[in-house]
Amino acid sequence: FQAEDGIRDLVRSRGLGDVYKRQIYEDVNPSVVSIDVVKQIETQLQMPDMPFFSPQMPETPETPYERGTGSGFVWDEAGHIVTNNHVVDDANKITVRFYDGTTAPAELVGADSDSDLAVIKVDVAGRNLHPVRLADSVQVKVGQLAVAIGNPFGLENTLTVGFVSALGRSLPVATQTTLGASSYTIPEIIQTDAAINPGNSGGVLVNAEGQVIGVPSAIVSSAGTSAGVGFAIPATIVQKVVPQLIEEGRYVHAWLGISGATLTSDIARAMDLDENQQGALVIEVVADGPAEDAGLQGTDRTVAV
Repeated sequence: FQAEDGIRDLVRSRGLGDVYKRQIYEDVNPSVVSIDVVKQIETQLQMPDMPFFSPQMPETPETPYERGTGSGFVWDEAGHIVTNNHVVDDANKITVRFYDGTTAPAELVGADSDSDLAVIKVDVAGRNLHPVRLADSVQVKVGQLAVAIGNPFGLENTLTVGFVSALGRSLPVATQTTLGASSYTIPEIIQTDAAINPGNSGGVLVNAEGQVIGVPSAIVSSAGTSAGVGFAIPATIVQKVVPQLIEEGRYVHAWLGISGATLTSDIARAMDLDENQQGALVIEVVADGPAEDAGLQGTDRTVAV
């Protein structure tokens, strides 16, 4: 069947053959690491509401901890390793396991919750490190090959294959702002149907050339496991943030200092504007922020839609 032959040729040309996948794995896997973390759990004694209850505390109570796993990748030969901030956030102990099974303790160098990226570092003495190669994620197109390598469910050195499903997605990240508990939205997120599961966070999403196009960070799934909708932080953001985390320990994002909403046609009509008017409706301006200094004002009208 001619159409099948055409698809088969396309598949071969897109690098989905076994030889191509093996080559990608052999090239990239040495750069990917498993990250084990130990975090102290803050607990509070719950006393039942009943008379004469006296809790018996052990003389030497053990401090409760929780363990977690994630992924990361070698950034440079100096021992810097990139992962997600949510993998190492509040970690008391970080251990890196390399592809050859060797392990090393790691220390946090810098973290940025707004981009969900972090850098840790290991002692490079006696280690042959394999830094990744970054792609220009601006050039990524929907339909391109996407290969994820990481440690889903703690299963180290796992490769999954799919395509770039969509571009330009937004990924909210919980953070604290002047307005209180809010969320910063990471832009230009890459969506993929390559299987991404808990433990893949901080690993790599690479193209057919084995270049990193993104860092898997989140999934959409009612079951908490892969449903074919995974999100990766694009390499362009990684390239901006990571060098600053290494040098300064933090990354300062540009910000406006407003809370707002998209001006929809319904809201525009309710506000006596042209229903085709587009833009952002400024709802609130942060005191002493850049927007206030520039003279922006929040809305003083309430409309019912």
